[in-house]
Amino acid sequence: MVIGLKRTLLFALLLQLAAAFSAHAQSCSVTSASGNYGSVDILAGGAVDTTSTFTVTCSGCALGCTVNACVQFNQGAPNSSSSVRSLGSGANTAIHELYSDSGRTQVWGSWGYGTTAYGSGGVSINLNLPLLGGPAQQSLTVYGRFLANQQATIPGTYVWSTTSPVVAYATYLLASPNCSSNPGTTTNAGASPWTATIAGNCIVSTTPLNFGNASLLTSNIDGVGTISVKCTNTTPYSISLDNGVNASGSQRRMQAGASFITYNLYTDPARTSAWTSTTSATTCTSGASTCVLGTGTALTQNVSVYGRVPPQSSPPAGSYADTIVVTVTF
Repeated sequence: MVIGLKRTLLFALLLQLAAAFSAHAQSCSVTSASGNYGSVDILAGGAVDTTSTFTVTCSGCALGCTVNACVQFNQGAPNSSSSVRSLGSGANTAIHELYSDSGRTQVWGSWGYGTTAYGSGGVSINLNLPLLGGPAQQSLTVYGRFLANQQATIPGTYVWSTTSPVVAYATYLLASPNCSSNPGTTTNAGASPWTATIAGNCIVSTTPLNFGNASLLTSNIDGVGTISVKCTNTTPYSISLDNGVNASGSQRRMQAGASFITYNLYTDPARTSAWTSTTSATTCTSGASTCVLGTGTALTQNVSVYGRVPPQSSPPAGSYADTIVVTVTF
């Protein structure tokens, strides 16, 4: 009777211990990995890089174990094609990519466990859980790149939506499994959006307007200069000119020493519409044709400046010049 009682108690003790172990079932979680490319100078045409760091945490396994975690990033949305990750702004898209290495050569994809498959797969890590189920964790960095040569992208705020990172995980005793087979249990970080802001922008350059050489100013002397403007796609802009550094009132003048030559600038080859300033990107505030209006295409657009030196008393010989400020409003 005594021996039988001892066996019953031992069996009960083993059952209680097994119940305690089962209460520490192994589980994993992953934090979000949002990213922000900031303000992208789309006209510059270069790539823009950023990073995001997240953490995979596993716990459980009262007797200790090793967890193989398959860390994945899916394609996300919007899906402009099956082989790219697209940020979206309304109907417009821009391309970015995520990598597992700082050199940005290894695309961070997925095997399709708990998410859609993308690329050649994600990243596999092993976490050693201590006795009594204490947590183990590892921080990982994902390397993002807004790809180069997207100058035609329309300005706006672009967002890539995803529920990545996704972790598929399982415990093992001997050989570590690879992620080519489904571990069977998955968890995801929830929303981890990536954003990029493309602001309207313009770049301007000029070539000088040269009236050449003249001995007498008894008839019109004409010349043509060029303003080159590159503005972001669909961005409206205006080009205005000030009166120069030597103006007398609104009359533009070139100077050499204490002497001046008057001249004028026009928006048309007939030289009937004087070029003035404006404060609007879409209208000429001094009237029609007193500035030049345009819409950006992300390509260089050349605009002619028509100059004229009218007949006037010939000043002393010299090299006469003026400086005009070109303003592009967008």
